[in-house]
Amino acid sequence: MNVTVERCAPDNKGMIYNLYPLYLHDLAEIRQELPNAFGVFEDADEYRTLQAQQALFDIWWQKENVLFPFLIRADGVPAGFGLVATPPYLVDDSEYMLNEFFIMRPFRNQGVGERAAADIFNRFAGNWMLFTTQGERNLHTQHFWRKSLGNYTSGAFVETDEILPHYGSAKCFRFRSEGN
Repeated sequence: MNVTVERCAPDNKGMIYNLYPLYLHDLAEIRQELPNAFGVFEDADEYRTLQAQQALFDIWWQKENVLFPFLIRADGVPAGFGLVATPPYLVDDSEYMLNEFFIMRPFRNQGVGERAAADIFNRFAGNWMLFTTQGERNLHTQHFWRKSLGNYTSGAFVETDEILPHYGSAKCFRFRSEGN
């Protein structure tokens, strides 16, 4: 399977907007969260439609060279996305944070996620951080990151359980990328 990662241009942001509710749906199962009163997976009832929710994400295309939205394709088909943040949008003193990462279910367990993540990490040399939900309901994702980061860094990553500002309890992974 051919996996490509491209910086998502503003005229293609609709593809990430289409994938984002699927990502939130997966997270809802892990975090045992329900949609708001309007059927949108957001805490606030102010989001009555997916279109209203999408406006929140325009920042990813407004902060060039600070926030980096990536579209992941498998054999040319949109398969997921990765959102990379730099200061001041970090939760620690790392240089880069994989803020969100999602691979659609039809493309999981085929190496798509691991190859896409490595491609993203290779674009930015420096200290990285990513986090995911702790707990038994998210063991698959935790295993994915242990395996992927183990392969990417030859085991040179640190895993911790932390309380993060604005996110709460999280399983955090820190590592260094030498870039390409």
